[in-house]
Amino acid sequence: MMEPADSNTPFMSRRQALKLLGAGIASAALPLPGRLSAAPRTAEVDPGSITRSFPRGGPRVPAIGLGTFMTFDLLPGQPRDHLREVFRRFWAAGGRQVDTSPLYGAAETNVGDFAESLGVGQRLFVSNKVWATGDYLGSADQAELGFAQSQQRLWRSGLDVMQCHNLVNVDVVVPLLQRWKREGRIKYVGISHHEIEYFDSLTTWIEKGQVDVVQVRYSLATRQAETGVLRAADEHGVAVMAAMPLEKARLHQLVAGRPLPSFAAELGIETWSQYFLKWVISHPAVTCALPATSNPAHLVENMGAMRGPLPDPPMRQRMLAHVQAIPGFDALESRPWYPQKTYPGLVSAALQELRGP
Repeated sequence: MMEPADSNTPFMSRRQALKLLGAGIASAALPLPGRLSAAPRTAEVDPGSITRSFPRGGPRVPAIGLGTFMTFDLLPGQPRDHLREVFRRFWAAGGRQVDTSPLYGAAETNVGDFAESLGVGQRLFVSNKVWATGDYLGSADQAELGFAQSQQRLWRSGLDVMQCHNLVNVDVVVPLLQRWKREGRIKYVGISHHEIEYFDSLTTWIEKGQVDVVQVRYSLATRQAETGVLRAADEHGVAVMAAMPLEKARLHQLVAGRPLPSFAAELGIETWSQYFLKWVISHPAVTCALPATSNPAHLVENMGAMRGPLPDPPMRQRMLAHVQAIPGFDALESRPWYPQKTYPGLVSAALQELRGP
């Protein structure tokens, strides 16, 4: 059962805080609510769902999380009840981990609002990101400001995971994250990248023994992480968050109109989403997959992947071979992200402005 928000605890309301931010008060100077002073705690997980230790030997998290890139970004004032319903169904289905970033437009703010309105803000397992260089070589000032802003948007004091996103300024940011971990501001230090040419760099950082978590692109169509990143993570006990497990809807476009193979029933698979996601989380090095969606019905489909049996190695190979035989599989990488989908948020508006009329 969800814990209700304590209405008797005095604190500055989220709306008041955002008004102050809008008035120009620096986020680093804005006091955090007293009731959030304790370190975030993660909610209990459903014993019927597939869970993994985060990282090895740590607390258990559900094997299906929620990504927010593009899907949780909206222009201010736009209807967002569908996203609130996505989040509600995610929590109700046993979801506990959300991955977001200050780079994702309004995603942080929406996650913070939805979690707080359900009274689960401090029970959510949040992974976030730093993408900052600083005002000069070796400077960490922009990362500090970004961290303060993220906490405000998410309505949290401290976060579970912070990642050096796309290895930007990694030689400065990873030591900074390690310091935040020692200070108790975060629980785990992470790195991330979705581009294949950077997988060797991710592997090197894992082998250095300086990170707890790696987020990497991994799917039926993109398996290059297996030989380096996943192997190293398994050897070093590093948690793996699989990004783009559905290839940003391109896998669904590939199988559109096609029935599931008959052997999928052996795993309790009812939809293509579950087919793709069960394949990803069945890899022994993968801690969780992070599919993103703005559709409540699709969210329910995704969450079904963390229940029932997972494929063993022979079944994984059979699943892969079936999809590889579909015409167009080899050209998947050349297709645009999010086919037949639009996400008119802050990010899309900014990119459109850069392109010009």
